[in-house]
Amino acid sequence: MAISDVSVKNGWIQVYNESGKKVAEMSAYGKEVQGIASDFFVILSNGWIQTYDDKCKKIKEMPASNKTVKGASGTTFLIKTGSWIQTYDRNCKKISERSGS
Repeated sequence: MAISDVSVKNGWIQVYNESGKKVAEMSAYGKEVQGIASDFFVILSNGWIQTYDDKCKKIKEMPASNKTVKGASGTTFLIKTGSWIQTYDRNCKKISERSGS
């Protein structure tokens, strides 16, 4: 299912579908939304970059040390690490890398 929005309200992360209907929610405690792609979203939580599906089920995670999430779009998300911009898929698998300077 396509995700149209992920928002934080009253301590909850809420996921909305393409019709604007809330389809899932989870506690926002210790979590910060970093990006929203078409069918997953990216969270920063306690030193981990985590991906979640439209049902708020964790897909995968990776350490966040020396990494900054730049955003998400389509089926990927971008991370800046040092002078590199890296593209990852929803399973935190690196797809490509380019110079960010």
